[in-house]
Amino acid sequence: MKSIVKKMFSTKTKIVNQILIDGKFVNSISGKTFKTFNPSTEELITEVQESDKKDAEVAIKSARKAFDSGIWTKTSAFERGRLLNKLADLIEKNADELAALEALDNGKPVSIARAADLNLTINCFRYYAGWADKNHGQTVPHSGPYHMYTRHEPVGVCAQIIPWNFPLLMAAWKLGPALATGCTSILKPAEQTPLSALRLGELIMEAGFPNGVVNILPGYGPTAGDALVRSPLVDKIAFTGSTDIGFHIMKNAHDNNLKRVTLELGGKSANVIMDDADIDSAIQQNHIGLFFNAGQCCVAGSRTFVHEKIYDEFVSKAVAHAKKIKLGDPFLKDTEQGPQIDKEQQDKILHYIESGKTDGAKLLAGGHRGGKKGYFVEPTVFSDVTDNMKIAKEEIFGPVMSLMKFKTLDEAIQRANNSSYGLGAGIVTKSLENAIKFSNGVRAGTIYVNCYDAFDSNSTFGGFKNSGIGRELGEYGMRNYTEVKTVIMKRPDDSIF
Repeated sequence: MKSIVKKMFSTKTKIVNQILIDGKFVNSISGKTFKTFNPSTEELITEVQESDKKDAEVAIKSARKAFDSGIWTKTSAFERGRLLNKLADLIEKNADELAALEALDNGKPVSIARAADLNLTINCFRYYAGWADKNHGQTVPHSGPYHMYTRHEPVGVCAQIIPWNFPLLMAAWKLGPALATGCTSILKPAEQTPLSALRLGELIMEAGFPNGVVNILPGYGPTAGDALVRSPLVDKIAFTGSTDIGFHIMKNAHDNNLKRVTLELGGKSANVIMDDADIDSAIQQNHIGLFFNAGQCCVAGSRTFVHEKIYDEFVSKAVAHAKKIKLGDPFLKDTEQGPQIDKEQQDKILHYIESGKTDGAKLLAGGHRGGKKGYFVEPTVFSDVTDNMKIAKEEIFGPVMSLMKFKTLDEAIQRANNSSYGLGAGIVTKSLENAIKFSNGVRAGTIYVNCYDAFDSNSTFGGFKNSGIGRELGEYGMRNYTEVKTVIMKRPDDSIF
């Protein structure tokens, strides 16, 4: 595998497999390791040191010490921004290597990892570097002989638990605002994809961040993750992942202290194609919205509502487009879709496909495992899907398109809102009136109009309902990592009587 990476990028991929605690890479206290596999070949990449409760406790103490000592909170905001910019420069310098790690560990095409994941990661760290010295409070009038102002102070030690679908980018979404505001972090990458986060840890230390400011714990949720969630020394939990685990975290985070909790969870986003849409453009928008990253995207437009006037033509073109998608080796230039993350996810998706057939939806494309090796699932298209079907209600997190017919925009809005989720939604239309009515009417955190999956560091992201609590990215993302302190002082030249 290293030879493949070398051939592609003329560089040697460095694989880091230890735990980062207090500025040093160390083995686990238990001596245990876990395996990480290449999902496109099912071959072992390496064994990684497995953090558990004891390792988490040491990492938490390191982050606590780094915060309480002031080594990071008293570092000037300008200097914090400078270090974040330096980290972004190092990521950019090593971008090809990091993209290769993502392709090896996650399976996504390396061309997409380089163009999307890496560029967005670099931009995220630079964006929050710019915010570091602009995180200030207000001077507020007070009805008396007082001077009053507010301060934005770091919330403290943050446990940040990230998913496997965008490993490096999700690390940036979490670490960027935390470090800019002066917080310290324990980052737990998903056990399926620890490699890019650990390599990022090396670059963090190379950039010059003080020891203990960032600690990285590869391991499993029930051990390392749960220890972070329950610890009274942790001030904030930030989690991205499934809604089920989000509920678990909410229940257990407040055992010993009232932690701040933000959750970016699942979705079952509606994508509405109006009868005035350019069908070819709508096909492109819808396929990006659903098939991007092999369907492993929380905001995926996995419920496609198509106006009855154009439904048949849209279905025909959607099927033809899906059949052209090239599955394969993520290191080949013409590969458009890589594998699912692991066998568990592959089996889950294939089970949903079977349920769609059983419930009466028409399978028009895909529906099978792709190839004999690797965790591939063919791009799949169902037509005649109804709202009560399992594939229309539950998050599949895979390349399964559900096409549904509607008559009016009011109906589409009502059906879009008929979900426990509210992460995103999209509409394709030439009518500004339709766009505004839909955007105002759908209860979701992000609305895409004539586009989908358009991400930027200043585009705030998060969900309504069971899709989460809080927001990430943009200025709103900074608020998750600060406490507002009010200071009221008597003016020395005024009497209080």
